[in-house]
Amino acid sequence: MVGPSFDEELRCSFAELGFITISNSLIPVLRQAEKAARVSDITVLLEGETGTGKQVLAYAIHQLDQKRRSFPFVTVHCGTISEALAESEFFGHERGAFSGAASARKGLFQTAHRGTLFLDDVNDLPPALQPKLLDVLQRNVVRAVGSDREAPVDVRIVSACNRPLMPLVQQGRFRADLYHRLNVVKLSLPPLRERPQDLAALMLAFAQRHSHIYSGIESIEPELIQFLERQPFEGNVRELEHAVERMLFGKIEGGSLGLPDWMAYCDGNAGQLRDWIGEAADRVSNAIFEHRLPYGLAIQQIEARVLEIALNRGGQTRREIAAGLQTSERTLYHKMRTHRMRHLHADSAS
Repeated sequence: MVGPSFDEELRCSFAELGFITISNSLIPVLRQAEKAARVSDITVLLEGETGTGKQVLAYAIHQLDQKRRSFPFVTVHCGTISEALAESEFFGHERGAFSGAASARKGLFQTAHRGTLFLDDVNDLPPALQPKLLDVLQRNVVRAVGSDREAPVDVRIVSACNRPLMPLVQQGRFRADLYHRLNVVKLSLPPLRERPQDLAALMLAFAQRHSHIYSGIESIEPELIQFLERQPFEGNVRELEHAVERMLFGKIEGGSLGLPDWMAYCDGNAGQLRDWIGEAADRVSNAIFEHRLPYGLAIQQIEARVLEIALNRGGQTRREIAAGLQTSERTLYHKMRTHRMRHLHADSAS
């Protein structure tokens, strides 16, 4: 049985190589990735939405591979390769092999010799290239365009797809034999919305990575994490990193990132939100001055009225009300106790 100390060591090893997680759901993935790194010639298929960290994990596997880490890690984005030039890109060409081939050129397989070739978005691989790629994987030799000689290559293949390959196989858009050749070890990376435990750790790591923009960030405020836990993050980890960069760029002082930083620089509706809140604040301020209300009492009553309206909507559990108020169930319960409120559906919240 693998103990917790090994799992923590595993997390640290991958974090040093850029793949950061504290989520227990990713421990099996890290264990398989570490084992794949030790079995140096095995092919690995990484599945997951765009931005989930597939390229980072591929590079980590390469770096943990004692046999190949000293040799190149070469990335090819299969969706960007012209079908007409795909064979030359992968296998190289001889001088004069086609119009414009003024000199001989190595292909990606020769460039990655003894190292790792990472096929990103392999689901977009041109159909005409699929049987030729399969032949190279089976025989470990390549033939440059315009050459009559085959050259041996020693390359580990790690591929990634941003949508499952099996439906494409069933539709006849991806060769079944190539799929089975690539799918020896399959690792599935969950989207960021399914690993909310990683938000704070990732944001702190990104703040450190981009400390040249603004340095000194030591913490992420809980209110921001609670807010981000409810965001879809269609761009996943990559989207989160870009958001951290924007927050750092707008930061003037302070050692933490909070919800105001997000609203000011990352929310497309932030300007509209600030206007709406500003109008409400203006009315509240005028009422306090006009009726000579104590400030603390006025704010307390406003919070109580907001909660009262939310609780009286009817037919909702406490969890659903908390989600509607963009807060946590724990915070809602604490506020209800503070204002001595009850909710008839509280027992059904779980």
